[in-house]
Amino acid sequence: MLVARKPSMWRNRYEVAVDDRPLAAWDSNVWKSGGTAEVAGRRYPVRGNLWGNRFTMADESGAPIAAADRVGRRKWTVESAGRTYQFRRKSWWNGTQELYADDNRIGYVKRVSAWRSDVAADLPGLPVPVQVFVLGVVIAMWDAENTGG
Repeated sequence: MLVARKPSMWRNRYEVAVDDRPLAAWDSNVWKSGGTAEVAGRRYPVRGNLWGNRFTMADESGAPIAAADRVGRRKWTVESAGRTYQFRRKSWWNGTQELYADDNRIGYVKRVSAWRSDVAADLPGLPVPVQVFVLGVVIAMWDAENTGG
C-alpha cells in the first residue's frame, strides 16, 4: 500500500512511501491542473486539460505512459500499456476512489484522515509509475474540488 504524506502545508509536494520506505514524490502544479511524478529518480510530467477531467503522463522523452479520462465523474478510467483500469467514486459524501476489475473492488485511493492531507492507495496490478500517476490525479481532483475549480 502506498501512503502519501504532505511534509509541509506550505508546499504542494507529497512524499510517497511503501511500508515507511521512500518510493516516489508527487508535486502538484499550483496554477494549472497536473504536476510531476518522480519515481526512482525519473521525472514524469503530468498534464491536465483546462477542465481537469483528463490527465496524461509521459516519460522524460515525452512518450506517453498513462492517461486518465472522465476524472471527477462517478466512473472514470486510466489507460496504460494497452490496459484500461476502471475507477468509481465510492459515494457523493465520500471522496474514496475505488479500483474495479469487472464488478469486483480490488483497490482504492482514500484520505487517511479528515484532519490530515495524507492519502493511502492500494492499487494491485498497476505498475508503480502508474500508481503514483493515479495518486497524483486523485490529489489534483480533490484540490480542484476544495478550491471550487
